[in-house]
Amino acid sequence: MASTQTGRRLAGIDAARGLALLGMMATHIYPLWTQGADAQPNFTGLVLSGRSSALFAVLAGVGLALLSGGSKPHHGRALLADRGGIAVRAALIAAVGLMLGTLEVNIAVILVHYAVLFWCALPFLQLRLPVLAAWAAGWLLLSPVAAYLMRGGLEAALDPPSLGHNPNVLDVFTPATFLADIFVTGFYPVLQWLGYILVGLVIGRLEIRRTVVQLWLLAGGLAAAALGKAGSALVMGQLGGLSGLASTEAAQQPDFGLIYQVNLGWVDMDDSLWWLGVAGPHSGTTFDLLHTSGTAAVVLAVCLLLTSRRPRLLLPLSGAGAMTLSLYAAHVWVMSILPDGAAAPSDHMLYWGQVIVALSVGAALSVLSMRGPLELVTSSASRLARNALRGNRQLR
Repeated sequence: MASTQTGRRLAGIDAARGLALLGMMATHIYPLWTQGADAQPNFTGLVLSGRSSALFAVLAGVGLALLSGGSKPHHGRALLADRGGIAVRAALIAAVGLMLGTLEVNIAVILVHYAVLFWCALPFLQLRLPVLAAWAAGWLLLSPVAAYLMRGGLEAALDPPSLGHNPNVLDVFTPATFLADIFVTGFYPVLQWLGYILVGLVIGRLEIRRTVVQLWLLAGGLAAAALGKAGSALVMGQLGGLSGLASTEAAQQPDFGLIYQVNLGWVDMDDSLWWLGVAGPHSGTTFDLLHTSGTAAVVLAVCLLLTSRRPRLLLPLSGAGAMTLSLYAAHVWVMSILPDGAAAPSDHMLYWGQVIVALSVGAALSVLSMRGPLELVTSSASRLARNALRGNRQLR
């Protein structure tokens, strides 16, 4: 949703963003495990759940880095203008998210949290790459512990400690619960998810047009993804973590074995320190953040490599990825107006129908050099803010 520089890099980044959109749509439409007596996690649950939204967030960080100078970050008044433009863009994304929050839909809408992540990223835009990398590593390591410690206090102090629904305009009248949901207790807690933005900023500060950097990004992503899963396997298996979780309330649920594999955001994880050792989707632990940051880096690297010489190779994906705000909002709205019961379309018809429309519209607008409607509004407002803050003085 953050625009990036034009050229070869844009095609790869937008193609990866298009894949993230299609993955998130799949998790919204398909069940995460098979039905019947011998239920098993399916492809959507095992591969797409957690990884698609993480890819979306990491790419947001990459986009913010490119908006603020890429491998040669801006300083002085240019950086001030960047921050102003990003802040305005985030405000408009938050407004769209708050409006979507009024819809009756069984989707955890990410946009308000996404916008807050943009605002939280602003102080980090001026950091040199080594310092930024240190912040990213520290955030992945420590933010899950901080979130674990804070959830208990928030549950004791607030009733309820989370909204239980998507943020909407009425929630500003319960500011404590609203802020707790956005930063700690919601489905996309900013406290941990800022780690994805910082990882994306690090990637965006590299010279990612270069093939050698793309190959290193691929190798580093594979290593991080493997390390996240291997570390969790050690803690939960060899060190007794699974046995420690057996007495928790969540583990008493009959479908806990499935939830553990496909979406831990559905359970409370504040009654045992062993939760910090899991790596399941949406667990928000260090191992989960490390693994999904790694898979995001792999997807981005592959897309960059494929489009480095042939920018239009992944045109349908990159076209859709260039207008994800419009397509995501349209997807949520479509899901909110669907009929229930026998009149509802099948999952395959619903998913592939939306995929075909998204890819077709994205490719068509890309060929015509046009923007999505919401992208046009946000980019125009952002550009006005940037120009106003630049003034007539020479950028330094």
